[in-house]
Amino acid sequence: MTPQNISVRYAIDPKASQFTVQAFASGLISAVAHSPKIAIREWTGTVNFIPDTLSDAKLKVVIKTSSLEVLDELRESDRRELQRVMNDDVLETRRFPEVVFESSVIGADRQKDSVYRVNVEGRLSLHGITNGQTFISQVAFGVDSFRAHGEFTLLQTDYGIHVASIAGGTLKLQDELKFRFYVVGRKQG
Repeated sequence: MTPQNISVRYAIDPKASQFTVQAFASGLISAVAHSPKIAIREWTGTVNFIPDTLSDAKLKVVIKTSSLEVLDELRESDRRELQRVMNDDVLETRRFPEVVFESSVIGADRQKDSVYRVNVEGRLSLHGITNGQTFISQVAFGVDSFRAHGEFTLLQTDYGIHVASIAGGTLKLQDELKFRFYVVGRKQG
């Protein structure tokens, strides 16, 4: 049993978790084109907090930008082109290999015995620019694990990212991206 005032550490298990990005199509052919859904494949996350109170909670997530993968059913040539545009033109993965989020304030409201509504505020570093980012998550604790889910949006232009256009500009992606996550964290040590 952990003493009440000692912080515990959890590591997010990416293999048991899902983290996706939804982009939205616009432009002349957006009615027949799809809005790509992208999986974040390589990422790590750690959470530290004092049990039962969630006080002094800290979250850090690191994403490898080159690990993003288009999930949609596409012709192989379209998939390769979308991956190329995403890696080379949009994310510039060689120049900016990681995205980092670090929390500054985490507030938790207990909903039931081991279920919390958590408000996370922090700093997101993406494409060489750092901005504030907040999101809300539902978190349920087990004996030595937790499950959390939530979503948040961001604007690519807030991070100096060029909004992609494909097919000679007839298909453009909108500035807003929607991130969804379902994560499993496992107690360390």
